[in-house]
Amino acid sequence: MGYGKYIAIRLLNALLVLALVTLLVSVLFTKVAEEDIKSSIHEQIGLYLRGNPELARALSQDPEKYHEWYQKEYERRLKAYGLDKPFMIRVLERTKDTLMLNFGNTKSPIFGETAVSKIISKAIPRTVILFTTAQIFVILIGLLLGVKAAQMAGSILDRGVSIVAMVTSSIPMWWFGMIMILIFSFKMGWFPSGGMTSTPPKEGFAYYLDVLYHMVLPVTTIVFVLFGGWAWTTRNIMIGTMQEDFIMAARAKGVPERKVIYGHALRASAPPIVTMTIFSLLGSIGGAIITESVFNWPGMGRLYWTALQQNETRLLMGVTFVTVALYLIAMIIADLAYGYLDPRVKVGASQST
Repeated sequence: MGYGKYIAIRLLNALLVLALVTLLVSVLFTKVAEEDIKSSIHEQIGLYLRGNPELARALSQDPEKYHEWYQKEYERRLKAYGLDKPFMIRVLERTKDTLMLNFGNTKSPIFGETAVSKIISKAIPRTVILFTTAQIFVILIGLLLGVKAAQMAGSILDRGVSIVAMVTSSIPMWWFGMIMILIFSFKMGWFPSGGMTSTPPKEGFAYYLDVLYHMVLPVTTIVFVLFGGWAWTTRNIMIGTMQEDFIMAARAKGVPERKVIYGHALRASAPPIVTMTIFSLLGSIGGAIITESVFNWPGMGRLYWTALQQNETRLLMGVTFVTVALYLIAMIIADLAYGYLDPRVKVGASQST
């Protein structure tokens, strides 16, 4: 099987998975939306009668007539919302609209917009600014400490990295974020307690400086909680690679230790590290619901929470679809990068001898 054909198959598999997940989510959200719309219709009819007292009085005098009118009005409004169609037809229509990126509109404005696609397009860059920036720091610090710890296995640095990884990985990010806010915002007053910008927002270059100022606490929180795990994982991968025969052979030939570590061991360890990097970077675009809520950061995580609170099923569908699509993209990129970086892995190659 050629590499191009393999890529095509992986893309096709990803599209099938995305369609299946969208279909399953559509079943759930269509049922939820149906109940919400039915409840809303009852409220609309009640408001309509209150706005037309003469009609309400005339109907109240004849219960049978009132029931007949109410049922006809209810069915009329059901049809207007498309709820007269069979359930699976509505599920398939919602699935089709979602796959075509036609997410629809929300019931009330969010971020000053009602179009779901525009709301998501505003939230993604904000999450990238925060979580992806923090993840880059996590990766760089984790790689540096992990490689050094593997190079000095058994040393104080190695033991320190192990302890730090265990401690930081055990700390809930939301809890540590609240501690950071309590100390550096409320006690010392050095940084804002939340938000992305000051109120009212600044203009020009001062706006970007203000955003960076608001990023200090959340970025520090994310980096502190995650870098230890990255360092520990990198350390274990590197130690396993450094015990391979080709590393011993390079040392026996007199290759400088720095070249052995960075030119041979780190390069051979690149596939799993690159895989983690890709998943971390693309996964960070999805944000974190609790962390963004703690810092009041208007990104994808807080958007999902807002959609849950306000029962915005169309927005939930859009955010879920984008998140799943990003993870599938990460899997494809990681798979292809793994086969490209590791010469021992021949992706899609024939096994014939």
